[in-house]
Amino acid sequence: MASLEHHGLGVSAGIAVGPVARLAPGPQLPAHDAPVADTAAEARRATAALEAVAADLEARAATAGGEAADVLTAQALMARDPMLASGIADRVTGGRDAPHAVDAALAEHRAALVALGGYMAERAADLDDLRTRAIAHLLGVPMPGVPDPGHPFVLVATDLAPADTATLDRDRVVAIVTERGGPTDHTAILAKSLGIPAVVACAAAAGLRDGDELLVDGGVGRIVVGPDRAQVADAQRAAQELAARRAGSHGPGRTADGHPVRLLVNIGGPADVDSAGVPGAQGVGLFRTEFLFLDRATAPTRDEQEALYREVFTAFAGRRVIVRTLDVGADKPLAYVDQPDEANPALGVRGLRLARRDPGLLTEQLLAIAAAAAGTDAEVGVMAPMVATAAEARDFAAVAREHGIDRVGVMVEVPAAALCATEILQHVDFVSLGTNDLAQYTLGADRLAGELADLLDPWQPAVLRLVAMVGEAGLAHDKPVGVCGEAASDPELALVLTGLGVSSLSMAAACLPDVRATLAAHTLEQCRALAQLALAAPSAPDARAAVHAAVRGEGAAVASG
Repeated sequence: MASLEHHGLGVSAGIAVGPVARLAPGPQLPAHDAPVADTAAEARRATAALEAVAADLEARAATAGGEAADVLTAQALMARDPMLASGIADRVTGGRDAPHAVDAALAEHRAALVALGGYMAERAADLDDLRTRAIAHLLGVPMPGVPDPGHPFVLVATDLAPADTATLDRDRVVAIVTERGGPTDHTAILAKSLGIPAVVACAAAAGLRDGDELLVDGGVGRIVVGPDRAQVADAQRAAQELAARRAGSHGPGRTADGHPVRLLVNIGGPADVDSAGVPGAQGVGLFRTEFLFLDRATAPTRDEQEALYREVFTAFAGRRVIVRTLDVGADKPLAYVDQPDEANPALGVRGLRLARRDPGLLTEQLLAIAAAAAGTDAEVGVMAPMVATAAEARDFAAVAREHGIDRVGVMVEVPAAALCATEILQHVDFVSLGTNDLAQYTLGADRLAGELADLLDPWQPAVLRLVAMVGEAGLAHDKPVGVCGEAASDPELALVLTGLGVSSLSMAAACLPDVRATLAAHTLEQCRALAQLALAAPSAPDARAAVHAAVRGEGAAVASG
């Protein structure tokens, strides 16, 4: 039987071959409610199920560490939401049994999150997982977990829950393929942090069966069903070469001819420091600070902030740490800030714009960052999210410097900021491209819309052209241009970004060796030639294929370097 090739989105680089093992579906909810004799007892039964789920998620978080621990801890907090418990109790009082009450209450919460869009909508899939786990507990049936066929395998699923992805055994799960998902969902982020090759948004995954032999190339989003001997041999050789490059990857980032490209890590708080502090990481390109502000009734004090910031700065003494100021708003609501409902939160008062309503939050954060930095040897800078105009960049830089921070930059996440990069760089010391949001706003495609995942591809020509504009502005002003979105962790796209003028790349720690090794194998001129190949391509798949062929030596465009 001839092999069949299919494509999805490659979200975690690497090549693997193995038999398919499918994730079993969750338990089915009975068609009708069971009779309820004691509504109070039934409500307690539902609450106990959610508490058991939360405890299990916390136990998994304790062993996972890093980004996975943050994801699972946040999911446990969702299971303990008092509003969820109240909604379930109301439904039980109305005559529903515990499983159906849990299902209905979580469906209502899910719809509310999806309506908010942005960050909150990204959490909707976490509620689906809570529902499945709680209903399994209430029905007294085992929660289907990751299969264990007794040998290494390719895990195939419609989608993966964070609790499943975060605790995968890398010695058993050689690759992941899902039917749904996108480049910025939890499956993509956690697979990348674990170093497991992954392809998502692959429609062909629905037809794969247990035991099917599968070749997975997470770098280009390709799967081959029933690969022949030559294809398997090529894949094994490529995997060995990749492993050798990873093992030999060390030191600061630079191209083959010595052009420096600073390689940094993204972290979400002190809990990520252990996994982020890998040899060769030149610092932190994105320190997310939302962990301090969300899921609480009052704002963190300046002293509380200072202590946690200092913990990270101390761990990265002598290295750069770029702190993103608070990135919340209507799609990440704060209980202690007056935030009226907005028709379109993704385009509303979020990021730096929140300072229009509560400037004190930004002031306190900047003072805490400055105080924490003063007591360490880290090279600390700050950058503001959701900046659209040069005036916003100017005003933010003035406030940050007034409060004791010398190195100030802004995020480029909306097309307006890219189009005005020349003017923005007149006021700040650096800019950093958030390619996830830049793709979302440029293509008008919600990051959660799985069927639009192809539009969110950072290889999209429109996105690359905006990156090129920012890169040119950075070179003209002799100021750094970084990328801290998921695009930075794609080794071949990293070459293109470097060729477009990007001077630093920030990513999950597990991706550093691949990117460092790939950069070291190419000169700056080769990177520039690859960038031109990508810019000239009519579509994202064409851009990826052209660069991939050139890197693999199959094209003549970069033959001479």
